[in-house]
Amino acid sequence: MAHWGQQGEMTEYKKSMIKRDMEMGVVMTVFRQKAERLTVQVIMETRQVAWTRTADKTDGVLDLFEIREIRAGRNSKDFERFKDGKDKHDENTCFTIFYGSQFVLSTLSLGELKALLPLLNYKVPSSRTLKDRFLEVGAKKDRLDFEQFHKLYNLIMFEQNEILDEFKKESCAFILGYLTGDQLRSESSTEAYVRCLRLGCRCVELDCWEGPGEPIIYHGWTRTTKIKFEDVVKAINEHAFVTSEFPVILSIEEHCPLDQQRQMARIFKEVFGDKLLTEPVEHMAEQLPSPTQLKGKIILKHKKLNVEGGATSKDLRKGQKQGDLEMWDPVDQRWNKHYCVISDDKLYYAEEYEEEEEEELRKYQDLHCSEPWFHGHMKDSRLMAERLIHDYCAELGGRDGTFLVRESDAHFTLSFWRGGRVQHCRIRTGCEGGHTYFYLAPNLSFPSLYTMIQHYRENPLRCQDFELRLTDPVPQPNPHLKEGWFYSNLSRGQAEDYLLRIPRDGAFLIRQREGEADSYAITFRGDGKVKHCRIQKEGNMYLLGTTTEFESLVELVNYFKKKPLYRKIKLRYPVTPKLVDRFSAQKDCASLYEVKTYVEPNEIEPSLPVSTVRAVYPYQAKRPDELSFSKGALIHNVSKENNDWWKGDHGGKVQMFFPSIYVEEVSNNTRLETKGQDMEDNPLGELCKGVVDISKCNIQNLKNGKNRKPHVLTLQDKEQDSLQFDLAADTLEELFEWYKVAWDITQRAISKQYNREQEIRQQEEVEKKAEVAREMSDLVVYCQPRSKEKDRFDSYNYKEIRSFVENKMPGKSRTKDFLQYNRKSLSRIYPKGQRVESSNYDPYPLWAVGCHMVALNFQTADKYTQLNSALFSLNGRTGYILQPELMRYDIYDPQQEKKKIKYNIVVRVIAARHLPKPGRSIASPFVEVELCGHTEDKFKTIVYRDNGLNPVWKSPADHVVFTVYEPELTFLRFVVNEEDMFSDPNFLAQATFPVKGIRSGYRSVPLKNGYSEDLELASLLVYINVQQAGKAEEELYSSSSQLKKKQAEVSGEMFLYDTHTNIQRAALPRQHNNLMREFSTSERHKTKEKKINNSKFYS
Repeated sequence: MAHWGQQGEMTEYKKSMIKRDMEMGVVMTVFRQKAERLTVQVIMETRQVAWTRTADKTDGVLDLFEIREIRAGRNSKDFERFKDGKDKHDENTCFTIFYGSQFVLSTLSLGELKALLPLLNYKVPSSRTLKDRFLEVGAKKDRLDFEQFHKLYNLIMFEQNEILDEFKKESCAFILGYLTGDQLRSESSTEAYVRCLRLGCRCVELDCWEGPGEPIIYHGWTRTTKIKFEDVVKAINEHAFVTSEFPVILSIEEHCPLDQQRQMARIFKEVFGDKLLTEPVEHMAEQLPSPTQLKGKIILKHKKLNVEGGATSKDLRKGQKQGDLEMWDPVDQRWNKHYCVISDDKLYYAEEYEEEEEEELRKYQDLHCSEPWFHGHMKDSRLMAERLIHDYCAELGGRDGTFLVRESDAHFTLSFWRGGRVQHCRIRTGCEGGHTYFYLAPNLSFPSLYTMIQHYRENPLRCQDFELRLTDPVPQPNPHLKEGWFYSNLSRGQAEDYLLRIPRDGAFLIRQREGEADSYAITFRGDGKVKHCRIQKEGNMYLLGTTTEFESLVELVNYFKKKPLYRKIKLRYPVTPKLVDRFSAQKDCASLYEVKTYVEPNEIEPSLPVSTVRAVYPYQAKRPDELSFSKGALIHNVSKENNDWWKGDHGGKVQMFFPSIYVEEVSNNTRLETKGQDMEDNPLGELCKGVVDISKCNIQNLKNGKNRKPHVLTLQDKEQDSLQFDLAADTLEELFEWYKVAWDITQRAISKQYNREQEIRQQEEVEKKAEVAREMSDLVVYCQPRSKEKDRFDSYNYKEIRSFVENKMPGKSRTKDFLQYNRKSLSRIYPKGQRVESSNYDPYPLWAVGCHMVALNFQTADKYTQLNSALFSLNGRTGYILQPELMRYDIYDPQQEKKKIKYNIVVRVIAARHLPKPGRSIASPFVEVELCGHTEDKFKTIVYRDNGLNPVWKSPADHVVFTVYEPELTFLRFVVNEEDMFSDPNFLAQATFPVKGIRSGYRSVPLKNGYSEDLELASLLVYINVQQAGKAEEELYSSSSQLKKKQAEVSGEMFLYDTHTNIQRAALPRQHNNLMREFSTSERHKTKEKKINNSKFYS
């Protein structure tokens, strides 16, 4: 039942199944006086739980109303009493039923209480005192039930009435905000990195060394001494942005050879993906981007190569040439006119088009082809025509004028029925002004065959012997049989093979389906793939899909030549045997294509994004149906029909085979983004039909012409000689203009290739000299280390970062220059090598001079890591805070003696509770209150003997007044110690807060361990009075409106606000994107947003 309950809310069906099982009975191990195997069932009629050993006898029953609690898990000592229960039963299969009319969950005797109190860090009073307390809470026979124990606990914890009286006088008990830490106790070697990141650390150092076959990381402060580099990177990727979404900087200490550096670069890119910053946010920027602009990014600090002279800039010229060009179509075997643009070294061309007059005239002259009376070329045409007309008239009682038109010996003939027999009349043609005309009588001609027949269907044909009007057309019995696109004996596989050889969308054929006399299929190309539609003959009609009817297959083809069949694709290229033979050598690929379903016209769902792969090795085709490609080439529209050989489009070839082991997958997201970017850069946009990369072609000027054109410009692919594009223009002068632009592009490509080879050679030399791999160098954007002359501040770049050892900082005479540097560029401080015990230095002096990254040993729980944690508890614990405004002025001098008092803080420690227990002894605690920052001051309470549960420093307790000169970088620190038998102090707990996050009043201070992680229930009760120097407290806190008014008057003074917990709580509904500073009053929180000067952050 527990297992089912963990699956979330149950459905009604599950509930009914559980109810059924309970009514039928379930065999369970029941622990009472002994462990027994019993059948337990629920009897719904009597509302009882019954248990039996055998099917014929009930051993006991329990009324459901007597059940007080059902507790999941092994939460009963009965489980531990039986070896069987302890060894065999899992936690989530156990539960305990508590029942009885006089049910009591638990009681506590006087002796048990005396044993319990020392465990709670409380010295046991005399037995007489405890008995008196038992009587006060109403206990009988020296036993406490839960309610009585609760009363006794309150008596012990809150026996000092004077504290309660003080709370009655003051109206608040606000809990001060605190930094939440993760209690990580895993055995993983990456634990230290995870812990730092989840504590809010935004800069992590990776000390990388050469390992066996892969890079490793050495560090001496975890349980393992060597960690796999990839494991650490994966841990960082998983935990980098759990606590904060602001950027993480990885400082790489590089000790790996070049080959393993390349592995590191690959791992960074594969694991981090889009999180890894590899390009500047703004290419023309003059300062660092803000942390908000870099949200969710991981930045690498690593040495960057400086290769001069090898880089080549991108040619940004747009629209170098545009206009009309004619391109030879090897499918149609004709020249088609396209609008073309040369841009970015590529030729973009739109759909072909014809001049409107020519297009209309051609359509006008071809109108007869779709008419039922036109029979085209017929075998034994005269005899066949007579037979067709005779049979038609005999069957339907034909009248004079029944007719057909046929082709015969390069001209047309009109055959018609008159006077019971068939007669023939030759249709003559002539040419005038380049246009063909048709006529029967010399005195009356027509521009097309169609208009001539239409005329004689409406008007009589007159001659010497008779006068006749054409009446009924004789249709072709099966007109599709004469069409080159129809195949009566072609398999599905063969049809696909034919279509794959014709690299054009709109190529089609119709075939009769095998074994079905009245069933056909149209096979066509769309979106680079072969599609099929079933055509069913019902009576005299041909049905495509379910509703579209045609009188013949010819009519169907003619219709879809004008209307789209699939998406926007019309039937355009009839796949005839002659066309197939021209395009490819004979091959037998029929068995490779197996598609199980037919598609419906215009009802096909949009396909999923087609896959793209990248070549990792070059491949040269060994068969005509294979692709050739170079390393790095992209192959699109990949279909994986078997494991070893895939099909795809590349270099003008469509759906050709290639070996899968030569390529690697490219993610859909990257491909879609690339496609979108390509479309944005495409000068023709959606009108673009194709692109030719001129830089990858050889250019030829065919002066002798080609395909009936006197001058032709040919672009031939360098990798595939068979792939070429023939271009022509209206005039020789126009073609020469295109030639000059294309020639210039090919020469630039040759020059780029030479420069690239030179760059590679130079890169190899620089890599060996600098011991930095180019792949790692390319990943470095902003944090570029500068090691030479780093103490000189006369010139620097905002992308650089300078690292200093703690004891080799710029001298005091360079402080102002260092401050100026830190306003534009980054600096990092790290511990000296002599700190082999992982101790820490004081970070305050470094924060005071504007250093951004002050590296501390997070594994050491000391005062300085606690100050660091307190500083970054501000600003929503994002890991970044704005430098104090006073540090951004030239007059600021951190070494100057501070004379102006900003605040006086009165602190009085009143009580503590639930302090940690040191070993087996009971704590004797005392509290140190310390002011840390520009000035140091400390106060210590008296020792409270033998009570770590609820020590109280009774009133009038001592208090201390701290003077604050620089609240921006000053901290108030509470340290709870205990005095041992030798009068030595031992650390118990601490709490450290920025002074500008503290408010007046009685405060409950949550205590933390040395790593700034929560200690459950442990806290101090203190009184704090924050007074602005020279002002009365009442004036500072009298009202929120007065506080707002004072804010404008004393803009140079710092007003107090809540720490990060309250900032986060207040910011949740608003979802601000920028770093904020939050000011609060006793009535409500107000937010003031300030512009962030880039790079003025601590991290």
